[in-house]
Amino acid sequence: MPPIVSTPNTEYVTTMTPVATAGNEAAKIPVLLLKTKSLPNDGYEEYFTRTEPFVPEFVPVLVHRQNQKNLSLVKELLLSGGINAGQKGAQYGGLIFTSQRAVEGFMSVVEEIRETDDYIIPRGTPLYTVGPATSRALASISSLPPDCIHGTDTGNGGNLAQFILIHYNSLPSSQTQPKLPLLFLVGEQRRDIIPKTVTSEALPEAQRIRIDELIVYETGVMESFEEDLIASLKANEYAPVQWVVVFSPTGCKTMLRCLNLLNRAMSEQRRGSKEKETFIATIGPTTRDYLIKELAFEPDVCASKPSPEGVGQAIADFTQDRCSKAP
Repeated sequence: MPPIVSTPNTEYVTTMTPVATAGNEAAKIPVLLLKTKSLPNDGYEEYFTRTEPFVPEFVPVLVHRQNQKNLSLVKELLLSGGINAGQKGAQYGGLIFTSQRAVEGFMSVVEEIRETDDYIIPRGTPLYTVGPATSRALASISSLPPDCIHGTDTGNGGNLAQFILIHYNSLPSSQTQPKLPLLFLVGEQRRDIIPKTVTSEALPEAQRIRIDELIVYETGVMESFEEDLIASLKANEYAPVQWVVVFSPTGCKTMLRCLNLLNRAMSEQRRGSKEKETFIATIGPTTRDYLIKELAFEPDVCASKPSPEGVGQAIADFTQDRCSKAP
């Protein structure tokens, strides 16, 4: 695999000798992203498209369906001024997003009611997000006031919870009791670390923050996932190297089965193979640990940060390490 060299602007460029393929074209490295493409823009697609010699491709594992009934409740809250950190009679003082799908549901509501030049929520009302992908999606909504998005660099729910405790409790609107709760837009499958952390009895009562969760999308397994993944692998059969990026435990067993890596013996055989190489990357420790503990398979890399840049850096480090050990 060609070395990936970090440049001063933190993007990656590669140097490589063209490898012959069936079409006699210079070799590209497919990156199979086991996720649904995010809208309106996908950070992973943007990152790997501009990073030679990678070619990103989406293979959705999950299918997401918006909960229209609950999204209509969000719409009513926005129209009635029910989400307003500075309004005494409001129901909520801000919103929390930890999922791109929740952001997309919120965006669909905003599109329905964008009829004036007014901001969709008042200035000073915080929107908390867990990472750059959700932040970028929210930032694309022109009817949001400036500087309302917080928590972009927290990286996970635990860090975001701690950030919320500090930031929300520091707002002028939180200095009077009872403070307004926050509305957490979630999927039916989610972790409870944020609600547990900010309502912990270990906190002084005045510091606790009530959180109401509202399910705005539901998730199911894509029936065609195995067929789609096999088709993508076959389409890339002439690529000497490819990466598979895994975003959640869902679909891991199917992925390993498609790669003939579903047992330890096959995994060890794959490690010793000098033929076509397929490397596995996970975006974080949860999926990595699931692969190791439940499927006895250790992925090649685990991103230190669940972001396109985090995955790219992990791949770059792995590649440079392999090149330095090559005979």
